Amino acid sequence: MRKSLPLGLLALSLLQAEVHTMSLREAVRLALRQNPSLVLARLEEVKAVQSAREAADPFSPKLILGSGLAYSSGFPLSIEGSAPAVVRAEVLKTVFDRPRSYLVRQAQESARAAQYGAEAQRHEIAFRTAGLCLDILRLAKTSELSRGQVPRLEQVGRVVEARIEEGRALPLERKKVTLEIAQARHRAQVQEGELAYAQGALAGLLGLASGDRVEIRSEEEPLPAALPASAEEALRQALDASQEVRQLESQIAAAGFEEQAHRSARWPRVDLVAQYALLGRYNNYEDFFKAFQRHNGQLGVSVQLPLLPGSGAQAAAARAGAEATRLRTRLAATRSEISLAVERAWQQFRAAESSREVARLGLDVAREELSVLLAQFGEGRAGLRQVEEARSREAHLWVTFYEAHFAVEQSRFALLRHTGGLLAAVE
Repeated sequence: MRKSLPLGLLALSLLQAEVHTMSLREAVRLALRQNPSLVLARLEEVKAVQSAREAADPFSPKLILGSGLAYSSGFPLSIEGSAPAVVRAEVLKTVFDRPRSYLVRQAQESARAAQYGAEAQRHEIAFRTAGLCLDILRLAKTSELSRGQVPRLEQVGRVVEARIEEGRALPLERKKVTLEIAQARHRAQVQEGELAYAQGALAGLLGLASGDRVEIRSEEEPLPAALPASAEEALRQALDASQEVRQLESQIAAAGFEEQAHRSARWPRVDLVAQYALLGRYNNYEDFFKAFQRHNGQLGVSVQLPLLPGSGAQAAAARAGAEATRLRTRLAATRSEISLAVERAWQQFRAAESSREVARLGLDVAREELSVLLAQFGEGRAGLRQVEEARSREAHLWVTFYEAHFAVEQSRFALLRHTGGLLAAVE
């Protein structure tokens, strides 16, 4: 009874798991909508944009309406620094504040950097999703071919067994066929396990429920191959399209504005102030002041001049300058990394194309050999073992060709990711 509970829970979880079937394009679109990492990046972008709005708030006029309603006995005292009033209104607005102006520009650049970061995350999620989709398609093909080899090899085993009983083959042949069958089953088992893992990993990348799996169906039409004409063109496109470079440039600009904000700490600050108060006669104003009127207002400016801002501003400016220098160093390193990555991606794409061509030529030879052996088998000049071995070689070369083909697609997606054309190709 104790052992049945875990088995029951396992069966229930398997029943609740769902298999989703979609195309590569559909998977990428779904990932761009609900991938958890991308959702978090978008939230960071929203926070940065709202922080920029918050930093600019002092330069927006604010109207404060309130009341200091009170009854006075004797001299009218103040309420929160103001005379008692039936209605009090105040308008505040910063007119000139050089340090805060730089801080506003810093916040705006930080928001722009967050936007570039979210866009870079979109490209990364699209690339990972497309790569997993290709892995699923490849493993589905190769596992199907590996499973198909097993019954053919079992048929060869039966023929070899008959030849051994007739005394026309050595027992060693039985062991060879048994080994080949075990190898084919092992390959199929390994590929099916990798396929299940890739399907589960893709489900997690798409933000689906735990335990769900995703099956990818072949595209009805081929994906566009908008590749650059040369490695130099690829590098130029990669540097122009790099969201990481743009993000670092915005971060450098933000650090520069922060440094200027702290270095301008001695600049004056000017605020616009407008006030209105409706006074009440029951506060004894007429008893203690020569003149009294109920409606009162004033319009003016408040000027603050920091003569001794302290050493903190200088320290903060030096810190911001050091941060800008660090970011410039990182930007140079990032450009170098992009250059090497694009060159490597271009070489891998060309090598993958060459490998696919070699695999295709090998497959053509194997298919021709199989055709010849089938003709000889029909004429009685070739045995079933030879035919099945040729079919096994052909199936193995089909696996090699499919792997080479999907390697070309993987390397093409990697190159498109660097040059900024991946989203246009897979969306």
